[in-house]
Amino acid sequence: MDLHENFSVKVAKTFEEQLIILQNRGVLVEDSECAINTLQRVNYYRLVAYGLTLKNSSNSDTYMEGTTFSKLVSLYEFDKKLRQLLIGALESVEIAFRTHIAYHHAHNYSPLGYENPAHFQDPTYHERFIKNLERFYDENKTELFIIHHRKKYDGVFPFWVAIEVLSFSTLSMLFKNLLHHDKLFISKTYYNVHYKYTESWLHTLATIRNVCAHHGRLYGKKLPISPQLFKKQRKKIRSNSLFAAIIVLFKLLNEKDRNILLISLQALIDEYKEYINLSDIGFTHDWESIIEDLK
Repeated sequence: MDLHENFSVKVAKTFEEQLIILQNRGVLVEDSECAINTLQRVNYYRLVAYGLTLKNSSNSDTYMEGTTFSKLVSLYEFDKKLRQLLIGALESVEIAFRTHIAYHHAHNYSPLGYENPAHFQDPTYHERFIKNLERFYDENKTELFIIHHRKKYDGVFPFWVAIEVLSFSTLSMLFKNLLHHDKLFISKTYYNVHYKYTESWLHTLATIRNVCAHHGRLYGKKLPISPQLFKKQRKKIRSNSLFAAIIVLFKLLNEKDRNILLISLQALIDEYKEYINLSDIGFTHDWESIIEDLK
């Protein structure tokens, strides 16, 4: 018996049929052969997601007049390049926080102080964190530093080693579970803000990191969470927009990485200005000035 026999499932379409569907819904296809080649490399379902901002408000099944297949592809390419750009900057933030946390904690509570739940707020989360660490060790068992510490130190990992196997999401939760005075010291020392901001920012950026790592869509998408913004920024920026996340990313980068990201963003937006709508990623008309004001 087919477990799904009571459900109606769409019939699989050929690449040619997929293209006809787009044409029937108002998409202008300039080069059919080129379009077919694109659909052979980029899943139809993934590609049409970039057309959600191009649908008619009165009929969500049809596209606005002038929508071309090349525009759908351009939005997809812009989003891909944007994710690649952000993942590099996110890596810098992630590595910085690994360093901040491990250095401060090991010097204040000893290299193995992270194993003691008394050095954290929530003992339940701490227990889960320690269990997850064992899983991360196993997932990275072929890494030379894991092999080295298991062989030479009987599997005892000082915090500055243990923290290197954490995912960004786990790192974010670890920071949130630090004692208040530890979070405050790290936030004030390195970023001159209260930890309520860095907690929120790390949570937001961990979410963006997961989207980028799994090739998800950023263009035209609202964030599932909103980062804590300063009062001045809240007046101009949608808190659940991608630009809000990029703002906090800039706040956590050092000056060199911030300049590199700004120049790269400017170049990418200029390259695709004919196809993108800045408001679809939450950018304001004066987005460059807002970022410059962060310095």
